[in-house]
Amino acid sequence: MTTAKDLFIIAIGRPRPDHVVGQGDLSLALAGAELIDLISAGAITLDGDHIVPGGPPTLDDPLLGEAAAQLTRQAPYERIEDWLWRRGRDLSTVYQTTLEEAGDLTRKRSSRLSFGSGSMETVDTPSSRRAADRWDEEEPVLAALASVVGIGDGRSDDEPDLADEAVTNVVATVHDAVMELEAVRQRRTIENAAFANLWRG
Repeated sequence: MTTAKDLFIIAIGRPRPDHVVGQGDLSLALAGAELIDLISAGAITLDGDHIVPGGPPTLDDPLLGEAAAQLTRQAPYERIEDWLWRRGRDLSTVYQTTLEEAGDLTRKRSSRLSFGSGSMETVDTPSSRRAADRWDEEEPVLAALASVVGIGDGRSDDEPDLADEAVTNVVATVHDAVMELEAVRQRRTIENAAFANLWRG
Protein backbone atom coordinates (compact mmCIF):
# COMPACT_ATOMS: atom_id res chain seq x y z
CA MET A 1 0.00 0.00 0.00
CA THR A 2 1.03 3.58 -0.58
CA THR A 3 0.42 6.79 1.33
CA ALA A 4 -2.10 7.86 -1.31
CA LYS A 5 -4.13 4.66 -0.92
CA ASP A 6 -3.95 4.92 2.86
CA LEU A 7 -5.12 8.54 2.63
CA PHE A 8 -8.09 7.60 0.45
CA ILE A 9 -9.11 4.81 2.82
CA ILE A 10 -8.92 7.21 5.77
CA ALA A 11 -10.94 9.81 3.86
CA ILE A 12 -13.69 7.23 3.39
CA GLY A 13 -13.50 5.54 6.77
CA ARG A 14 -12.71 8.40 9.17
CA PRO A 15 -14.48 11.54 7.92
CA ARG A 16 -15.47 14.33 10.30
CA PRO A 17 -19.25 14.41 10.73
CA ASP A 18 -19.35 18.14 10.01
CA HIS A 19 -17.02 18.08 7.02
CA VAL A 20 -17.26 16.52 3.57
CA VAL A 21 -13.95 16.10 1.77
CA GLY A 22 -14.23 17.50 -1.75
CA GLN A 23 -13.02 15.31 -4.59
CA GLY A 24 -10.83 18.16 -5.87
CA ASP A 25 -9.20 18.65 -2.48
CA LEU A 26 -8.62 14.93 -2.09
CA SER A 27 -7.21 14.63 -5.62
CA LEU A 28 -4.61 17.31 -4.88
CA ALA A 29 -3.66 15.59 -1.61
CA LEU A 30 -3.39 12.21 -3.37
CA ALA A 31 -1.01 13.71 -5.94
CA GLY A 32 1.04 15.11 -3.06
CA ALA A 33 1.06 11.73 -1.33
CA GLU A 34 2.42 10.14 -4.51
CA LEU A 35 5.24 12.68 -4.60
CA ILE A 36 6.12 11.92 -0.99
CA ASP A 37 6.26 8.18 -1.70
CA LEU A 38 8.42 8.85 -4.78
CA ILE A 39 10.78 10.86 -2.57
CA SER A 40 10.91 7.98 -0.08
CA ALA A 41 11.61 5.51 -2.90
CA GLY A 42 14.50 7.63 -4.17
CA ALA A 43 12.70 8.16 -7.48
CA ILE A 44 12.80 11.95 -7.19
CA THR A 45 14.48 14.75 -5.29
CA LEU A 46 13.42 18.36 -4.93
CA ASP A 47 15.44 21.34 -6.10
CA GLY A 48 13.60 24.13 -4.34
CA ASP A 49 10.05 23.73 -5.62
CA HIS A 50 11.05 21.73 -8.72
CA ILE A 51 10.75 17.94 -9.04
CA VAL A 52 13.96 16.31 -10.26
CA PRO A 53 13.55 12.67 -11.38
CA GLY A 54 16.24 10.17 -10.48
CA GLY A 55 17.03 6.86 -12.08
CA PRO A 56 14.31 4.36 -13.02
CA PRO A 57 12.70 3.41 -9.69
CA THR A 58 11.59 -0.04 -8.61
CA LEU A 59 7.97 0.47 -7.63
CA ASP A 60 5.56 -2.32 -6.74
CA ASP A 61 2.43 -0.17 -6.93
CA PRO A 62 0.97 0.38 -10.44
CA LEU A 63 -0.47 3.83 -9.65
CA LEU A 64 2.82 4.99 -8.17
CA GLY A 65 4.57 3.62 -11.24
CA GLU A 66 2.14 5.56 -13.40
CA ALA A 67 2.91 8.71 -11.43
CA ALA A 68 6.66 8.17 -11.93
CA ALA A 69 6.13 7.66 -15.66
CA GLN A 70 4.38 11.04 -15.89
CA LEU A 71 7.29 13.00 -14.41
CA THR A 72 8.91 15.67 -16.55
CA ARG A 73 12.42 14.32 -17.13
CA GLN A 74 14.02 17.26 -18.89
CA ALA A 75 14.98 20.67 -17.53
CA PRO A 76 13.33 22.92 -16.68
CA TYR A 77 11.71 20.45 -14.32
CA GLU A 78 8.10 20.73 -13.23
CA ARG A 79 7.15 22.72 -10.16
CA ILE A 80 5.39 20.88 -7.33
CA GLU A 81 2.29 23.05 -7.68
CA ASP A 82 2.01 22.39 -11.42
CA TRP A 83 2.40 18.65 -10.81
CA LEU A 84 -0.39 18.67 -8.23
CA TRP A 85 -2.84 20.29 -10.63
CA ARG A 86 -1.80 18.13 -13.62
CA ARG A 87 -1.54 14.75 -11.90
CA GLY A 88 -4.37 15.51 -9.50
CA ARG A 89 -7.04 15.93 -12.17
CA ASP A 90 -9.76 13.36 -11.29
CA LEU A 91 -7.19 11.36 -9.28
CA SER A 92 -9.64 10.60 -6.48
CA THR A 93 -11.86 8.77 -8.98
CA VAL A 94 -8.87 6.71 -10.15
CA TYR A 95 -8.04 5.69 -6.58
CA GLN A 96 -11.67 4.93 -5.77
CA THR A 97 -11.93 2.60 -8.77
CA THR A 98 -8.59 0.91 -7.98
CA LEU A 99 -9.43 0.31 -4.31
CA GLU A 100 -12.92 -0.89 -5.16
CA GLU A 101 -11.51 -3.40 -7.68
CA ALA A 102 -9.00 -4.58 -5.05
CA GLY A 103 -11.81 -5.22 -2.56
CA ASP A 104 -10.75 -2.52 -0.10
CA LEU A 105 -13.89 -0.44 -0.73
CA THR A 106 -17.47 -1.38 -1.38
CA ARG A 107 -20.65 0.48 -2.18
CA LYS A 108 -22.91 1.25 0.76
CA ARG A 109 -26.12 -0.74 0.68
CA SER A 110 -28.06 2.31 1.86
CA SER A 111 -26.58 4.64 -0.78
CA ARG A 112 -27.71 3.19 -4.09
CA LEU A 113 -28.56 6.66 -5.41
CA SER A 114 -25.37 8.32 -4.18
CA PHE A 115 -22.42 9.14 -6.39
CA GLY A 116 -18.71 9.54 -5.76
CA SER A 117 -16.78 8.66 -2.63
CA GLY A 118 -19.80 9.43 -0.41
CA SER A 119 -21.41 6.19 -1.58
CA MET A 120 -18.43 4.06 -0.54
CA GLU A 121 -17.30 2.41 2.69
CA THR A 122 -14.15 0.58 3.66
CA VAL A 123 -13.91 -3.21 3.87
CA ASP A 124 -11.98 -4.98 6.64
CA THR A 125 -8.91 -6.03 4.66
CA PRO A 126 -5.18 -6.09 5.49
CA SER A 127 -4.80 -2.86 3.47
CA SER A 128 -7.55 -1.01 5.31
CA ARG A 129 -6.20 -2.24 8.66
CA ARG A 130 -2.72 -0.98 7.72
CA ALA A 131 -4.17 2.45 6.87
CA ALA A 132 -6.10 2.46 10.15
CA ASP A 133 -2.94 1.53 12.08
CA ARG A 134 -1.00 4.43 10.50
CA TRP A 135 -3.87 6.73 11.39
CA ASP A 136 -4.19 5.51 14.97
CA GLU A 137 -0.42 5.87 15.43
CA GLU A 138 -0.69 9.46 14.12
CA GLU A 139 1.96 8.75 11.48
CA PRO A 140 3.13 12.31 10.62
CA VAL A 141 2.90 12.25 6.82
CA LEU A 142 -0.56 10.68 6.70
CA ALA A 143 -1.81 12.92 9.51
CA ALA A 144 -0.45 16.06 7.82
CA LEU A 145 -2.04 15.29 4.44
CA ALA A 146 -5.34 14.31 6.07
CA SER A 147 -5.34 17.53 8.06
CA VAL A 148 -4.90 19.58 4.89
CA VAL A 149 -8.19 18.25 3.51
CA GLY A 150 -10.01 18.56 6.84
CA ILE A 151 -9.83 14.98 8.10
CA GLY A 152 -9.04 14.51 11.75
CA ASP A 153 -9.44 16.69 14.81
CA GLY A 154 -9.24 20.07 13.15
CA ARG A 155 -5.49 20.65 13.50
CA SER A 156 -5.16 21.86 9.90
CA ASP A 157 -3.55 25.13 11.03
CA ASP A 158 -0.79 23.36 12.95
CA GLU A 159 2.65 22.94 11.43
CA PRO A 160 3.10 19.28 10.47
CA ASP A 161 5.68 17.51 12.59
CA LEU A 162 7.76 16.30 9.64
CA ALA A 163 11.49 15.68 9.85
CA ASP A 164 12.15 15.80 6.10
CA GLU A 165 12.35 19.25 4.48
CA ALA A 166 11.27 17.94 1.06
CA VAL A 167 8.18 16.25 2.54
CA THR A 168 7.32 19.42 4.45
CA ASN A 169 7.62 21.38 1.20
CA VAL A 170 5.21 19.02 -0.58
CA VAL A 171 2.66 19.15 2.26
CA ALA A 172 2.83 22.96 2.35
CA THR A 173 2.30 23.14 -1.41
CA VAL A 174 -0.70 20.80 -1.18
CA HIS A 175 -2.13 23.07 1.52
CA ASP A 176 -1.70 26.14 -0.71
CA ALA A 177 -3.31 24.37 -3.68
CA VAL A 178 -6.31 23.30 -1.60
CA MET A 179 -6.71 26.86 -0.35
CA GLU A 180 -6.54 28.13 -3.93
CA LEU A 181 -9.22 25.65 -4.98
CA GLU A 182 -11.44 26.79 -2.11
CA ALA A 183 -10.97 30.43 -3.18
CA VAL A 184 -12.10 29.49 -6.70
CA ARG A 185 -15.18 27.78 -5.27
CA GLN A 186 -16.07 30.80 -3.16
CA ARG A 187 -15.59 33.15 -6.11
CA ARG A 188 -17.90 31.02 -8.26
CA THR A 189 -20.51 30.93 -5.49
CA ILE A 190 -20.46 34.73 -5.24
CA GLU A 191 -20.63 35.11 -9.03
CA ASN A 192 -23.53 32.65 -9.30
CA ALA A 193 -25.41 34.42 -6.51
CA ALA A 194 -24.89 37.79 -8.20
CA PHE A 195 -26.12 36.36 -11.50
CA ALA A 196 -29.21 34.90 -9.81
CA ASN A 197 -29.96 38.23 -8.15
CA LEU A 198 -29.65 39.98 -11.50
CA TRP A 199 -32.31 37.76 -13.00
CA ARG A 200 -34.60 38.17 -10.01
CA GLY A 201 -34.18 41.89 -10.67
